[in-house]
Amino acid sequence: MTLVKHELRQGKTSFLIWTISIGFLMAICIFLFPEMKGQMESVNDVFASMGSFTEAFGMDRLNFGTLTGFYAVECGNILGLGGAFYAALCAVTVLSKEEKDKTAEFLLTHPVSRKRIITEKLIAVLIQITAMNLIIYALSVGSIFAIGEDIPWKEISLMNLAYYILQLELAGICFGVSAFLRKGSIGAGLGIATMMYFLNLVANIADVADFLKYITPFGYCEGADIVSDGSLDGTLVAIGAVIGIVGIIIAFVKYTKKDIH
Repeated sequence: MTLVKHELRQGKTSFLIWTISIGFLMAICIFLFPEMKGQMESVNDVFASMGSFTEAFGMDRLNFGTLTGFYAVECGNILGLGGAFYAALCAVTVLSKEEKDKTAEFLLTHPVSRKRIITEKLIAVLIQITAMNLIIYALSVGSIFAIGEDIPWKEISLMNLAYYILQLELAGICFGVSAFLRKGSIGAGLGIATMMYFLNLVANIADVADFLKYITPFGYCEGADIVSDGSLDGTLVAIGAVIGIVGIIIAFVKYTKKDIH
C-alpha cells in the first residue's frame, strides 16, 4: 500500500482545501437558517412564480421554511457541485499525471504490476472522497445541533449519501478518462462534472428531456424527490453504479496496454 500512502500525501493539500471550503460554506448556510426561517414564506411565493427556474432546481416542490427544504437546495447545491468537482479532479489526473510529471519510467521500473498501480491509485481516490464526505456529514449534523434545530436524520443522511454516490460515479468516469490522457487535464474533469450538472437542469425543465435523468448522476440527488419519497431512486442509483464501474474497467483495460512515455 506504499503507492496509496504516496497518493494521499500528494493530495493532502487539495483534500484539506476542498473539504474545509465545502464544509465551511455548508455550515454558514445552516447557521443562517434561524435568521431566515421567518422570511421563508415570502421566499416560497417568489420562487413559485419563477417558472422554469424554479423547476430546474426543484424549488417548486420544497418548503424553504423547513430545515430539510432549505438544506436540500442551499447545502445540496454546495455539496453537489463542490463534491462533484473534487471527485472529478481527483480521478481525472491520478493516472495521467505520471506521464505529465515524467515519473512514469521511474514508477514502472519497480517490481509492481500495472494492475496494482491502478488498484492502489483507485483506492487512494476512494479514501479521499469517503473521508471528505464523512467530515462534511459530521459538520452538517454538528451545525444543525448547534442552532438548536431537530436533526432530520433520515433526510440529511439520504441526501448526503446520494451526493457521495454521485461523487463515486463521477470518479469512476473520470478515472476511465484519465487512462487515455498523457498530460493530465483538469479541464476534462471539471467539464464532465459541469456537463452532468446542466444535463440535470435541462431534464428538470423540459419533459421531453426527462431521459437525461438516466445519464446524469445528479438525477438521483434531487432533494425534492428524496424528501418527498423518503428514499433514493434505486433504478437511477443502479444505472449510475454500472456507469462508474464501466469507467473503472475501461481504465484497467486501457492502462495495462498503454504505451507509456
